[in-house]
Amino acid sequence: MPTLTLIQAVNDALKTVMRQDQRVVVFGEDVGLKGGVFLATEGLTKEFGEQRCFDTPLSEDGIIGAAIGMALNGLLPVAEIQFQDFIFPAFDQIVSEAAKFRYRSGGMYTVPMVIRTPYGGGIKGGLYHSQSGEAYFCHTPGIKVVVPSTPYDAKGLLIAAIEDPDPVLFLEPKRIYRSVKGEVPEGHYTVPLGTTRTVREGNDAVVFAYGAMVSVATIAAEKVAAEQGKQVRVVDLRTLSPLDEDSVLEHAKQTGRVVVLHEAPRFCGYGGEISALIAEHAIEYMEAPIVRVTGFDTPFPNTLEHHYLPDERRVCDALEKVLTF
Repeated sequence: MPTLTLIQAVNDALKTVMRQDQRVVVFGEDVGLKGGVFLATEGLTKEFGEQRCFDTPLSEDGIIGAAIGMALNGLLPVAEIQFQDFIFPAFDQIVSEAAKFRYRSGGMYTVPMVIRTPYGGGIKGGLYHSQSGEAYFCHTPGIKVVVPSTPYDAKGLLIAAIEDPDPVLFLEPKRIYRSVKGEVPEGHYTVPLGTTRTVREGNDAVVFAYGAMVSVATIAAEKVAAEQGKQVRVVDLRTLSPLDEDSVLEHAKQTGRVVVLHEAPRFCGYGGEISALIAEHAIEYMEAPIVRVTGFDTPFPNTLEHHYLPDERRVCDALEKVLTF
């Protein structure tokens, strides 16, 4: 079984589905012969031709509008937005059009399309190349939001997203594009959307995380185990919408102490939804207040990226709070 980076796994997933299904087309800014800014689409134009992997104008609303039209007419488009920060010119196309077609047509039409985009900090990209905007889209019914944290999941979740009948926003944590490696099966396989993954076992507390924060949570859990002898469970949410609510509640009930971790700002961030879910349905199992570890409620800083992004120290501090309450 080959060992791949996360970005290689994304590329492998695209090649796998394009070889199996002629309806799959890939397009976006510089994704053709150049292979994209991060080389996620490297080699696709050479293998499949310019009709199935091609460059577009610098127009995000045009990219997504074209994808919607393709999906409604029998294709399976995979549109790339070069950085998630640039997705907002296409916001109306995504939340008002793609997300609504199944509902407005009474189920007569679906929009089987995927929007791939790198998101988050960690590459010194500054405030216009480091944002985490997942909460905007999780708030919109009709869109599925997926965030992989391993190469295995990146390939399996992306294939599942392409095969899904509804629009999927596939957020790729660029911070770990090349720093995380893992075994990835050859050929076709899927990781079901709407499922979580237990990364580390433990019954003293649980940390819910996704994307690049999963490895941060794991490092913190191992540090707490070494220094305090406490075993902290780490759960990768993988799919933010639809969320596997039953899984989240079960983990919370089994541990009684919860930390929620993400790099997006705290106010109205995704961690608030996890906290509310547990407070509404499992409060009697809680042994301590739920603690959120997040980015700050400021624009993403140019020179203080290392301070803005949650690290294992901040996660350890949060675990200390819930373990000693």
